[in-house]
Amino acid sequence: MIRVVLVDDQALFRAGIRMVVSSQRDLEFVGEAGDGEEGVDVVSRTQPDVVLMDIRMPVMDGIAATQAILARADAENRRAPKIVVLTTFDLDEAATRAIRSGASGFVLKDSDPEFLLAAIRTVHAGTSVIAASATRELFEHFDKNREAAPKPVPEAFQQLTTRERDIFQSAARGLSNSEIAQLEYLSEATVKTHISRVLAKLGLRDRVQLVVYAYEHGLTT
Repeated sequence: MIRVVLVDDQALFRAGIRMVVSSQRDLEFVGEAGDGEEGVDVVSRTQPDVVLMDIRMPVMDGIAATQAILARADAENRRAPKIVVLTTFDLDEAATRAIRSGASGFVLKDSDPEFLLAAIRTVHAGTSVIAASATRELFEHFDKNREAAPKPVPEAFQQLTTRERDIFQSAARGLSNSEIAQLEYLSEATVKTHISRVLAKLGLRDRVQLVVYAYEHGLTT
């Protein structure tokens, strides 16, 4: 069962999502909250696999709540949930900041129920719900400090092998596993293994975080 928590300040919306999630045999709705601060506590208490997080809420917004949830999981040395941001806009600067804070992507609040359910299953399986290329486009669209000097390249990146760096660059450009496999003359299974190793070495959760890492450290090409 995939355990799901919903954090949103609209009670009617929460009721609808609760019904949709609870209707699925492989999903379990384990908690909800009406603001970010309450959401952090609910997540800590129920330890779900996936959190659906609204961005604009009273008391604590979804960006701060995302940061707090991930920080608490790290402090308690337990697996952090995957966080999917709920937004009303396709191009949303707040959603971009939430992704930078550790969310695994975003879903429009008016999406079809089937798409939302697919998003829950997708992030639980380890894949983001927004393509890496789209993530990069979002950053380029909203980043007001693109002329600022990038952060220093961490020592961990220097420890990647030449092959791992090549695959890192391809993944940061938004190429799929099959596209990288063709480019590097490798099997998709081998590419997937390399991606997993790169994420582990750099301490990243998924490919979206890889794009964030590459963008913020000036490693995009």
